[in-house]
Amino acid sequence: MKLVFAGTPEVAVPALDALIASDRHEVAAVVTRPDAPAGRGRRLVASPVAQRAEEAGIEVLKPARPRDEDFLARLREIAPDCCPVVAYGALLPRVALDVPAHGWVNLHFSLLPAWRGAAPVQHAVMAGDAVTGASTFRIEEGLDSGPVYGVITEEVRPTDTSGDLLTRLAFAGAGLLAATMDGIEDGTLEPVPQPADGITLAPKITVEDAHVDWAAPALRVDRVVRGCTPAPGAWTVFRGERLKLVQVALVPEHTGLAPGELSAGKNNVYVGTGSHAVELLWVQPQGKKPMRGADWARGVRIAVGERVGGTDPAI
Repeated sequence: MKLVFAGTPEVAVPALDALIASDRHEVAAVVTRPDAPAGRGRRLVASPVAQRAEEAGIEVLKPARPRDEDFLARLREIAPDCCPVVAYGALLPRVALDVPAHGWVNLHFSLLPAWRGAAPVQHAVMAGDAVTGASTFRIEEGLDSGPVYGVITEEVRPTDTSGDLLTRLAFAGAGLLAATMDGIEDGTLEPVPQPADGITLAPKITVEDAHVDWAAPALRVDRVVRGCTPAPGAWTVFRGERLKLVQVALVPEHTGLAPGELSAGKNNVYVGTGSHAVELLWVQPQGKKPMRGADWARGVRIAVGERVGGTDPAI
């Protein structure tokens, strides 16, 4: 089939690579979000998908909105058979959805209908799911509600961050998307409507969602930290400044600390929660690089009974 691939971030690149490598399909063009400011100089930088497409000599389309007439005219001109999508980042209007004969087929990182929305992997980790996966489905105007072509499953490991899990799903999902294109092309694959039961939503994780509640059980604290890593980053407040929590560990045997209360030893620093303590393995103070929790604790000289928590004055 002639394909127009839509995607933007790094997580979409493995799927683009898999389709470029396919001897059954032609990636005629790529659709991605416009260049965005990045780095200290805030220079405009092309998306990872745009950069990969340019390396491969593939035409790149960067509409400000996918309903822009110039973009739609070029899409009709290319006349793709199907448009595979991975984390494109913009809503597709009906007028665009109707262009390819086989529609737009999205690789979504959950087992639909679970975790429909922008942040399925983060929500799966934060909810404590033991298993998640990826699904390919035909896009319709509802939120991730279209009929499903195929799924793969992936175990959520006890120490997985959302970044760890998303990386594995990106590579495994690339194979699923390529196989879905093959099945559509040879007529062996028909999409199946999603069940009405089991729908859960996964809206974008906000900075406030990543604010750790030390009165919650330790297991919940650990899930929030892992689910919000690498973005937006779990955080708390220490001495009036934000402290990012990069990695914590459950310490069931360490009890007796009040929620948010700190206890620092020579090589460890612990924080009380609503159940037992967690150890701060890696933290990132405001304006500094990540560091080991014990090194941070030695540097700030934690007083007996001192706590983390409270409201960030910047919010």
